[in-house]
Amino acid sequence: MKTFFIFCLSFVVNTISCKDDNSTAEHTPLDTDVSAEIVSVTTTGEENNYSFSIGIKSPDTGCNQYANWWEIISEEGNLIYRRILAYSHINEQPFVRSGGPVAIKKDQIVYVRAHMNTNGYGEKVFKGNVAEGFRESTLDKTFAMQLETTPPLPSGCAF
Repeated sequence: MKTFFIFCLSFVVNTISCKDDNSTAEHTPLDTDVSAEIVSVTTTGEENNYSFSIGIKSPDTGCNQYANWWEIISEEGNLIYRRILAYSHINEQPFVRSGGPVAIKKDQIVYVRAHMNTNGYGEKVFKGNVAEGFRESTLDKTFAMQLETTPPLPSGCAF
């Protein structure tokens, strides 16, 4: 009986403490109530040829749950630019990724938002223009929802 108890205890301890050999972060269950959030927007360049650097905070857990793109959309809900994110950023939060060229006027009002592969768009976005800057705002998750199937789209997740 004592041997059986020790075996069971050992099994439980090993099961609880195991993680993938190639993993550097604890695996957590998918959280469908959280979204990727834009935390910063900076721009460089000139009219109709801007580069955007976007800060994103997301509850990445690996390829099973990660922010898979950020995009710039018009006030009418048209896609202007999308930056595909090829992998999860588990150990880099928040993170910044740049993209461009973005063909907009300096005073054109746009939204910048992020997308999660598991639950779509979040409500926390940035709104503004290049001339006056961008500020935190909210946008209904369903606004321009059709863009979820508009190319370019991710072809997979590297890690």
